[in-house]
Amino acid sequence: MAANKNLAALSYEGVSVWLDDISRDRLRTGNLASLIAEMSVVGVTSNPIIFAKAISSGDAYEQQLRDLATRNVSVGEAVRTMTATDIRWACDVLRTVYDTTAHVDGRVSLEVDPRFAYDTEATIAEAKYLWWLVDRPNLMIKIPATEEGLPAISAALEAGISVNVTLIFSLERYRDVIDAFMTGLERAKEAGRDVSEIKSVASFFVSRVDSKVDGQLDQIGSDEAKALKGQAAIANARLAYQEYLTAFDTPRWQRLADRGATVQRPLWASTSTKDPSYRSVMYVEDLVAANCVNTMPEATMESFAEEGEVTSGTITPFFTDAADVLLRLENLGIDYHEVVTSLETEGVQKFIDPWVELQDKVQEELDSHRSDK
Repeated sequence: MAANKNLAALSYEGVSVWLDDISRDRLRTGNLASLIAEMSVVGVTSNPIIFAKAISSGDAYEQQLRDLATRNVSVGEAVRTMTATDIRWACDVLRTVYDTTAHVDGRVSLEVDPRFAYDTEATIAEAKYLWWLVDRPNLMIKIPATEEGLPAISAALEAGISVNVTLIFSLERYRDVIDAFMTGLERAKEAGRDVSEIKSVASFFVSRVDSKVDGQLDQIGSDEAKALKGQAAIANARLAYQEYLTAFDTPRWQRLADRGATVQRPLWASTSTKDPSYRSVMYVEDLVAANCVNTMPEATMESFAEEGEVTSGTITPFFTDAADVLLRLENLGIDYHEVVTSLETEGVQKFIDPWVELQDKVQEELDSHRSDK
């Protein structure tokens, strides 16, 4: 089948379409390959929530669980083995995309254990291990943008590991992430690495900002507050893109670019709307600009395929308007720093909880198979 015209048009505007989901069923049925052909998908992201859902559903992992139980492996090794198997498989499915896009797209992301989010050294060690375990050049290791994660990002890049920086909510933290990215590449260059082969994206979360701010606007209840609902997330993301343009137009970056380095692309994450009254594709339509990524759940992707409207450049003309939105929110008493700080804390916990539940579920399965012997 021909590629969907709406998603093809989005790609033409410079937005790489990545799928925010993975499961063994997608891989073994050829669903991912179909999405590449029909929905212009050129990358895949995963997270602990996605894996917890995939591994806990159906019987796709049953035989591997039996084998792991027979080998008497620990639950940690079992979970890493199962997730790495899926990620490696997806990397192979996307290898042609990787080869035909100068190694920019065709990427698959695997997250470090979220329990290490506040432990720099453990994050570095885990990133190196997962990079070795999957052993595919189109892998990206996801590292959260906590304060402790920032030096881990630099260290991973220095080691030649491509990184997807996740859980970015604030403009200040995004500036820190860009600095960590350039620091990592500078060190990699000093170590003699080919920096042209080290890629990175910065995952800036979108819809969760509206969920948090809209709740506060509802409490305020004024006409001005109601008029601002559904605007904070897009404004925040647009200003992040402005930060991106500024940071990658500096002498510091030019020195790296002269050695073949490529920019750390902004990635719009959490792009499914949480409020059913909002247009389901608003976080795709309103964030169109060159050289960025939008990672979508399949439901959002299907909605965009059916009803999405692609307008060229829906970010850069609106920098002033975006800044005005944040100023108006501040004037209403909404504390931007408090919002983004709480979102980061909640975001880490939302990844830890399903990861712990997944470990418990896998332990039960391993114990069950061992008792069958």
